[in-house]
Amino acid sequence: YKLSVSPEMDIMEYCRKEWRGNTPTAKKMRKGYEAVAQKFASIRRIRGDNYCAFRATLFQALSQATQLPRWLQSEDFTMLPENLLSRYDWIKQWRLRQKPGKRMGEISDEIKEYLILLRKKWKNISEIKGSLEKQEACDKLFKNEEEEYSLYEALKFLMLNTAIELYNADKSGRRVPVFSWLLFARDTSSNPCQLMHNHLNHIGHSGGLEQVEMFLLAYALQYTIQVYRLYKYSTDEFITLYPNDPEEDWPVVTLITEDDRHYNIPVRMCQETML
Repeated sequence: YKLSVSPEMDIMEYCRKEWRGNTPTAKKMRKGYEAVAQKFASIRRIRGDNYCAFRATLFQALSQATQLPRWLQSEDFTMLPENLLSRYDWIKQWRLRQKPGKRMGEISDEIKEYLILLRKKWKNISEIKGSLEKQEACDKLFKNEEEEYSLYEALKFLMLNTAIELYNADKSGRRVPVFSWLLFARDTSSNPCQLMHNHLNHIGHSGGLEQVEMFLLAYALQYTIQVYRLYKYSTDEFITLYPNDPEEDWPVVTLITEDDRHYNIPVRMCQETML
């Protein structure tokens, strides 16, 4: 049994264990970790199974949540699958995670269940006052495989909904963020239907999130995802923000990656040294 989110470990101790050699890459990684260690004391490893970007982002968002995001409060949030399916027949080809021994119901009912679970868990965890208790609740949630993967299904569906909104906004001449053009400029995702078939349906099965899909995830959650990209140390892209022009009131979560494929999370922010 693999832990979804491993216990915390000193960040530099982790780095020394992982990057021992004297190759240029190892030196660069050590420098990158040293820079992260200026801000964070520890690291938690995230289980790598093509869901790690979801897992890292959601874990960080929940572990610092103090209220339910506005989009989760809306009345028609759980009606989303029904509303979208009534307008876009192709969503019936959404690939649901097969649960052993459970017969699949209507696709909209299944996804509705996942959305209700996401709202419930977010609400419960955000209402916990003590930071230790909040952390324990997150650890417990990410040990429950059934619930954990259901939450990722909810996130994927929210990404599809966001993609449809952006695509329609662009077609009707409204301003959309630059990443939206990039998302639909790919041969494999020139519209939301293709995005679903060629990308979203494969996340967690045969692939993780690509760079441009990190932007989509950030927009779907209305969170800024700040990533330390260690292999980009000493370039402008060492700390990358998704989206790069975030809304001021979006909360920020921080992740670490060595290769843009696997993500871990830094924890325990160091007390900022007074200048």
